[in-house]
Amino acid sequence: MHGLGNDFVVVDAREAPVAMDADRARAIADRHTGIGCDQIILIGPGDDTDVSMRIWNSDGSEVAACGNATRCVPVLVGRDVSIRTAAGVLHAAREGDGATVDMGQPRFQWNEIPIAYAMDTQPLPLAWGELANPVAVNVGNPHLVFFVPDVDAVPLEALGPDIEYDLVFPERTNVNIAHVLAPDHLVMRTWERGAGLTRACGTGACATFAAGRKLGLLAPSCRLDLPGGTLHLAEGPDGQLLMSGPATHVFAGEAAL
Repeated sequence: MHGLGNDFVVVDAREAPVAMDADRARAIADRHTGIGCDQIILIGPGDDTDVSMRIWNSDGSEVAACGNATRCVPVLVGRDVSIRTAAGVLHAAREGDGATVDMGQPRFQWNEIPIAYAMDTQPLPLAWGELANPVAVNVGNPHLVFFVPDVDAVPLEALGPDIEYDLVFPERTNVNIAHVLAPDHLVMRTWERGAGLTRACGTGACATFAAGRKLGLLAPSCRLDLPGGTLHLAEGPDGQLLMSGPATHVFAGEAAL
């Protein structure tokens, strides 16, 4: 499945358990010797929810949240669902050719990102090359958001790894660059922790929207254009982030990996 080109191998383990670890995730995600994907998604039964979801990046690291993958869950299951994740309970509703997901409230405190030591996060007093003073926000996983004049002019493939692995981020970080076209419209690109450049990042879109709202740059609802397509973000009545966009089932099969 994929969400705007952010592609996943989704393993349905609701009826029978499926073993997954870093080595197996890397083997499945390898685009030359495996199936190939940005993330591996394991859908299992939920104790207090409809289903559970675990997520591994293509480098084998397990992460707590993935917005594009969350939209795939109700499409796969065929109905609205509550989903237990390491980041908490998410609610996803079928909508058109995709879904709307309540991603919860963003967190901005330095120890919630997390950052190695106390500092202001709005913005961070840090710089990497031409990228400086980002907003740090956690939306189930850690993100930095840089607002720039031109997202295509930034060498994100070069700067992304340096920022991701900077020791100031003990759990590494995702890196987003965005340009505000209007209060209700922006464009963005993401270097995704553990996966590199991706065509879309759902949590990155949520983080960027949250950062733009925090800085007063964006309206309460917004269109976000990514290399893979468009997402729509809105702020809920309790400050929660509501993300809407497509989710596509590509093929189903079996693999001996």
